Amino acid sequence: MGERAASGGTATGAGPTATATTPWLQRLPAGLFAIPLGLIGLAATWGRVGRADPDAASLAVGLQLALTALGTALWALLCALWLLKLLRHSDQVRGLWGHPLQGSFLALAPVSSLLVVAVAAPATSHEVLRVALHVLVALALAMQLSIAWRVVAQLTTGRIAAEQVTPALYLPTVAGGFVGAMALQGLGLHGWAVLLFGVGLGAWALLEARILHRLFAGPLPLPLRPTLGLELAPTSVGALALAVLWPQLPADALLVALGIGTGPALAVLARWRWWTETPFSPGFWSFSFPVAAYAGAIVEAVHRGGWPLLPAWLAVLLATAVIAYLAWRTLGLALAGRLLPPT
Repeated sequence: MGERAASGGTATGAGPTATATTPWLQRLPAGLFAIPLGLIGLAATWGRVGRADPDAASLAVGLQLALTALGTALWALLCALWLLKLLRHSDQVRGLWGHPLQGSFLALAPVSSLLVVAVAAPATSHEVLRVALHVLVALALAMQLSIAWRVVAQLTTGRIAAEQVTPALYLPTVAGGFVGAMALQGLGLHGWAVLLFGVGLGAWALLEARILHRLFAGPLPLPLRPTLGLELAPTSVGALALAVLWPQLPADALLVALGIGTGPALAVLARWRWWTETPFSPGFWSFSFPVAAYAGAIVEAVHRGGWPLLPAWLAVLLATAVIAYLAWRTLGLALAGRLLPPT
């Protein structure tokens, strides 16, 4: 289970006879949805840079468009491949769905879909396209609710073992609430967006003690350590959601949210040996969206406070460097034929 979980979860339903010759579609992990999630998140951050620094608007908008196009294309490709996987290997997908850990990674599909809507909706005025975005949000939230319901049911009835309590449990509940709120805000549904933000906040409160208790107990199994980046998600994505839902929110309020986020960030950095000892895998994309969201929130705080732009630029360039490194290493895996788990 360890190696599969590090890639974002693959086939528990493949059975004990699975070998290296297992068809590649069966080995396609849901964790790959973290790649478009990170790319689109970084694109949105560059868009904020363009609004905060008019002198760099051309560069920022160009990078935003390029990253959005690449991330959206990868998201659409993965959606098509997973739909095909559902049709051809439905038993395997159902096995993943019911797994307490690997099932959480499936939430990356609706979360990335919600981020696509959050980015596209404000720039979309065509009536047919907006209807399509509403349908996409409804489908994504329905899937998110189904996964979150299963996770909460398993947690509250003691069916998730201690070793399966990891930051991945944030995905179906906290990430779904915060990113879903941004998507609904983009569609002009502010009241529903605020309600969903509250759901995500409540889920964070429910899970935080359990997950921190597990992390304080000792290192995660080696293959799960790349997913430590998800520990950064609640604070960074929550801060960004605050900025999206309340455009007039003062910079001081965003600074409070960013200050809360420094604790998880330092905790992850302090355990750097835990995850640097692990061979690179797509699981490391768990760092991408939280880092991009944190940088985006810094840009918003600097812009709203009217402060010098240097901290914003440093944050965005650092986030860009992290995601560029992830992309380079992932491309290396793909060229070597090692992007997908062997079984």
